[in-house]
Amino acid sequence: MDFRAATPAFRWLLPTLLVAGGLAASSGAQAKDKLDDAARAQRAVQVLRDIQAIPESAIPDRLFDEARAVVVVPDTLKIGFIFGGRRGEGLLSVRRPDGSWSAPSFVKLTGGSIGLQAGVQSADIVMVFHTDRGLDSIVAGKFTLGADAGVAAGPVGRTASASTDEQLKAEIWSWSRARGLFAGVSVDGAALSIDDAANQRMYGQGSTPRMIFEGRTAVRTPNALVDFSDTIEEAAAAAHSRRAVSDAPVAASATPTVAPAATAAPVAAPETQTAAPAASSAVTTEALPEPAKKP
Repeated sequence: MDFRAATPAFRWLLPTLLVAGGLAASSGAQAKDKLDDAARAQRAVQVLRDIQAIPESAIPDRLFDEARAVVVVPDTLKIGFIFGGRRGEGLLSVRRPDGSWSAPSFVKLTGGSIGLQAGVQSADIVMVFHTDRGLDSIVAGKFTLGADAGVAAGPVGRTASASTDEQLKAEIWSWSRARGLFAGVSVDGAALSIDDAANQRMYGQGSTPRMIFEGRTAVRTPNALVDFSDTIEEAAAAAHSRRAVSDAPVAASATPTVAPAATAAPVAAPETQTAAPAASSAVTTEALPEPAKKP
């Protein structure tokens, strides 16, 4: 076989082979990224379930019941040596007007700090939006926690009080779980932004956060992301039910306090009855002598 004669044909096929190889590599990389996105969603689901499973470390029922949006960023890395940095990727789901929870949008949490610090730490971050103002800001673009919206370290425990809300004017409550400990944490200075690349990989090209929240994406929501919104919906419904039950004894306890007053009335009846025989005996005693005087 004369390979010199075949060379022009290979020269013609070479660009086609390179393009095909490039497309295959790009497709493989995109498939891997989608698997990573799905794994991120599964980790976020597990973080939320773990935290809510322990009453002493759960998000308070009142805050979860009144939440406008929930953000979960698993495996957030905090690296520090004089200059510090924080980076994590997570999910954001919002409460719809009918009370249900939307499909989640992918988000990124980034930030920096300066000070005497050193080391690497991985933590799970959970944020609960109490108002729509901070939510509108993140949908419109990146915003800075603490500057564009007030952030407070959240209390823990299902029955924990959040009375400091009025004092701090918190629009967002935040928690962190590191080394198994779940506690309120300050994330002031960190930036929260939409991860458009991940959204378009999972929901289709051109997908925006509003399209995702309103269920108008070209691609059906993947199961891993449905699990996230379902987990939040279940947790919020459970929190609402517990609040209703905890409020019920207050109304029920008012009834027994009235009951003793009602039962106290019959106590006076025996006194009246005992007085009546005393009067009748007196009348009988005075009436006996009269028949004896007739003879």
